[in-house]
Amino acid sequence: MVRSVTHDMLPQATANEVSRQQFIVALKQGLNRGLRSSQAALFDNVVAPAYEAEHGHPPRHREEIRAAMQAEPAYQTWSALARAAQEQMWVAVGDSVFRDRFRLARRAAELDSSPQRLGSLTLNPDFEPPRGVTAVDIHLQTGGYALDLGGYDCSAGALYEVGGNLYAFGQGISRTDSKSAHVQRFIAERFPQLQPKRILDMGCSAGSASVPYALAFPDAEVHAIDVGAGMLRYAHARAESLGKRVHFSQQDATATNFPDGHFDLITSSILFHETSAKALPAILRETWRLLAPGGIAVHGDLPPFWAMDEFNQFMLDCETWYNNEPYWGAMREVDQVALSIKAGFAPENVEFCMAPSAYRAAAGHDRSFEAGEFAPGNAWQVLVTRK
Repeated sequence: MVRSVTHDMLPQATANEVSRQQFIVALKQGLNRGLRSSQAALFDNVVAPAYEAEHGHPPRHREEIRAAMQAEPAYQTWSALARAAQEQMWVAVGDSVFRDRFRLARRAAELDSSPQRLGSLTLNPDFEPPRGVTAVDIHLQTGGYALDLGGYDCSAGALYEVGGNLYAFGQGISRTDSKSAHVQRFIAERFPQLQPKRILDMGCSAGSASVPYALAFPDAEVHAIDVGAGMLRYAHARAESLGKRVHFSQQDATATNFPDGHFDLITSSILFHETSAKALPAILRETWRLLAPGGIAVHGDLPPFWAMDEFNQFMLDCETWYNNEPYWGAMREVDQVALSIKAGFAPENVEFCMAPSAYRAAAGHDRSFEAGEFAPGNAWQVLVTRK
């Protein structure tokens, strides 16, 4: 497993736990490169011709492809093993996190109370995370995204960061490298003169996307929000252990307590596909409200379905069906440009484009990533809005 940064909030895994985690990475890579990649040949050579012979036409969209593929033992085997590997990934990570959670909580308390503390953490004991976050264990993550065991417990964040590293085949943990890396790279290349005074990172989760903004813009005041208390405790302690000033607060991105026009730069990374159809327009309206005149928002997420063929749509939508990603597929069909204009942005100030994968640009990184973030064009979507 590649891990280019260490910090005090990473659970201390035993040798046996590390071995088990390495096995999970190897298993997921094998499934991805072997059984998963063979599904296209199965469809082209067997399933599509049989479907056309029966119906008079080949499968025309991903749901027809799904109906045909689900009857195939090879597909059943791959999808069942992929689900089992994801479940076992969280078990392997959980062994380390839950064994070490009291030490992590003590360290989080020490960092929060230190006279040298740089940032801040604001939690709301009356806050209730949205039902869309709590109704299912998103990603099959143990205890769910909003897991909160009270006190200074950071289990949710530790699970998310270490689990994300395994999910990305060991490519997901570093100081500046996370699933947000494509957004940060895009901002640096598209807006090289940008010097924001205040930055807001929406849906910050474990904080791996937030710290890089403090690194890139050391004079800026960086804020990060999320709905999970356990995530935020971890994110705050993580940033403090890395010596970076970030202000974390428990807030819903649909309605924050920040004043109008407060931020010069607003970002999010893979927030939209964890967001309901009701919440997404509200997030865009809040983005418009919070941006200062001349401010920029950059929201990064997974590529839309229109950027790929129907078979790739079907394969990537397996995350909706088998990985507890209820909004994964629906988000890929939303007209984000139209929603942004409806939220208040002028049409000429809205741009939807594709950004190259930051992993692909990094030498030595594995290109095959099972969730499909490197699907057609090896790119991510980026929604850019200006006020």
